[in-house]
Amino acid sequence: MTETAAQTESYTRSTPISAVMSDPAFGDYGRLIFPANTGYWSGNTLEELHLTWYSHVDPDKTVEIVNYMKARAEAGETIFYDIYTEEEKAADPAKRDTGLFFFRGEPGAKFAVCNAGGGFAYVGAMHDSFPHALELSKKGYNAFALIYRPGAQTACEDLARAISFLFAHAEELQVDTDCYSLWGGSAGGRMAAYLGTYGPAGFGGDDLPRPGAAVIQYTGHSEYSRNDPPTYSCVGESDGIASWRVMEQRLAQLSALGIDTEFHAYPGLGHGFGLGTGTAAEGWLEDAVAFWEKQMEV
Repeated sequence: MTETAAQTESYTRSTPISAVMSDPAFGDYGRLIFPANTGYWSGNTLEELHLTWYSHVDPDKTVEIVNYMKARAEAGETIFYDIYTEEEKAADPAKRDTGLFFFRGEPGAKFAVCNAGGGFAYVGAMHDSFPHALELSKKGYNAFALIYRPGAQTACEDLARAISFLFAHAEELQVDTDCYSLWGGSAGGRMAAYLGTYGPAGFGGDDLPRPGAAVIQYTGHSEYSRNDPPTYSCVGESDGIASWRVMEQRLAQLSALGIDTEFHAYPGLGHGFGLGTGTAAEGWLEDAVAFWEKQMEV
């Protein structure tokens, strides 16, 4: 097989995960496509990928995502952006395991930042943010999936930095910063909620507007304020990690403050359902996009 043919060959379910991570198309960031903390994932091939706390990882979606990334990278597009400088990463080596994967939509369209869960111990992006970002890009929106440092405080600092980066580079990235949205599941949902409550400046970022909408899946986060953005939330009624009643109560409290909300609880569904394909939650992302689009019209 020639080198050119090898570069353009598509990944399949049987492709070794290590082959994706080391693919020259991705350069140094290939290792961040899968969790940097290897103690929270297992499997040799794309089909075998297992992520701790997740039971709905879709091998076909995994294959679609890495093929999307490879095709864009080999076409010369930038699909990964560092959010910290080399000096900052030298001072704090943990910042080397951060960055934004870009799922490009229409030039000039609004942007979303998707934040995966992982118990603030690791970043389960392949199931909990990459799929969301890819689907949002298909709808024309510019979507970014954040790879962040473990820990609630550092994760929120990284999200604040990411939002600041996107505002600072909006012209270069061709994104509209008005009414941006923050998405997240589990720990990532807490990140979206915290940044919605306190804004990027609350976690060391620039003094920027809060998001136009927050889309939060399966998290037990209960803190809120009258400054929170319009919020869409969904959770499974059989979630043993995040109680649907906690989420329901939080949104009821936001609604009482006059903040627009939408809440869905799905019977029989557990934690970490991601896009919800083949479950009672299937189609929730379309509802969430409609909720975000409603805020754009305000």
